[in-house]
Amino acid sequence: MATLLTLQPLNEGVVAVFLPGGAPVGHLKRISGTWKFKAMGYEGAALVPGGGPLTAQHNRCFAVLDAAQISAALCADEPPA
Repeated sequence: MATLLTLQPLNEGVVAVFLPGGAPVGHLKRISGTWKFKAMGYEGAALVPGGGPLTAQHNRCFAVLDAAQISAALCADEPPA
């Protein structure tokens, strides 16, 4: 089973995405009616847009905000725990 990510709405068009431990891994942004994943990571204290553990999923699109479906898609290549 894929890791269940947490989705936390920030406003009408942006949803923060977190790993189970609470680490932020990106945002989902509503662009032209589609939710697009924007990966992010950190190098020290510096934010790296498009980086982090879900870099390979940067710009992946979703039709609906469904945590289970999004988690399965974004974490599909994640090694088993």
